[in-house]
Amino acid sequence: MFKFNVRVYGLLINAHQEILISDEEVANFQFSKFPGGGLEFGEGTIEGLKREFKEECDTEIQVLEHFYTTDFFEKSHFNDSQILSIYYKVINLSPLNIFIKEHAFDFSANHSSNPQSFRWISLKNLRTDDVTFKTDKRVVEELINSYQR
Repeated sequence: MFKFNVRVYGLLINAHQEILISDEEVANFQFSKFPGGGLEFGEGTIEGLKREFKEECDTEIQVLEHFYTTDFFEKSHFNDSQILSIYYKVINLSPLNIFIKEHAFDFSANHSSNPQSFRWISLKNLRTDDVTFKTDKRVVEELINSYQR
């Protein structure tokens, strides 16, 4: 049986033209990505993204528009499934209830088994190396192209 893993991510850009990045660690593997995660059975993509932002950032969001959907094959790093990622531009409707860090993987004061931290990266300085996974790198390329116009 072939398994698909549907992921939803939010591109949250603040008033300073910075984008929110999530640094995480799972099973001793560190990675940087956009906030969001796996769709749960029975959820629509927007509903799932709103849940993810509530879980990760303790904030309500509004989805503004679709930005990108994976259009190539990507195998999950964590299991034997094919990743399908959907990205939306979002705004937060309430303040983010997270600690913003200056450096990647600064998990200080985070003692969970799967630590997570957040940081802002200026869109003018954003590079594909700022994220880990293939689809996120494609989204960074698209963001760079759209914000250089």
